[in-house]
Amino acid sequence: MYKLFYYPRNASWAPHLVLAEMGVEFELILVDRKTNQQKSAEYLALNPTGRIPTLAHHDLVIFESAAICLYLCDKHPESGLIPGATSPLRATFYQWLFYLNSTIQPELMVYFYPQKHTAGESTKEISLAQELRVTEMFSLVDKALEGKDFLVGDSITVCDYFLFMLCHWASDFSHPPLDFKNLGAYLRKLAMRDVVKSVCKREGTDLAIYT
Repeated sequence: MYKLFYYPRNASWAPHLVLAEMGVEFELILVDRKTNQQKSAEYLALNPTGRIPTLAHHDLVIFESAAICLYLCDKHPESGLIPGATSPLRATFYQWLFYLNSTIQPELMVYFYPQKHTAGESTKEISLAQELRVTEMFSLVDKALEGKDFLVGDSITVCDYFLFMLCHWASDFSHPPLDFKNLGAYLRKLAMRDVVKSVCKREGTDLAIYT
């Protein structure tokens, strides 16, 4: 059985959604950030980065959300959450997953933790600049979603759950993702999926903003 070490609405959210979408058996293990459990010796023995999430599967331990999702796709190709290896959509899938994981997500982390990135600027100035930067990135995604139900191809993939997670994190922006025409409609449709509802109920996440 898979064991996912998680905390609600953290970067473990995408792997949690992927596991639920695949319909495989898994155990959720709460890592309490309120008590800095992710920095405990026990957790660091599993994940030396001291961050969430971590996936344990038999003797294998993996950290980093995107890596966990790709591993799960490799183990369960029948899920269709990644295009086939010979499909031209495979490259598009990688493009968007890397953009979400290595471009948008790090910029969001600067927005949420400006105190780690100040070099004379106020934390407020950094957060405002980052909000504008990330909003521009969401604008690019909004254009890519025109006339589409999913980010890659005609069915849901890991990219959609990754994007849903990042967009939810940005819900408090002055121009949040839900305010974009295409992106907003897309997010509302995703929020209606049974998998999203069940995972959010389990994590205690309110989906009222999408109705």
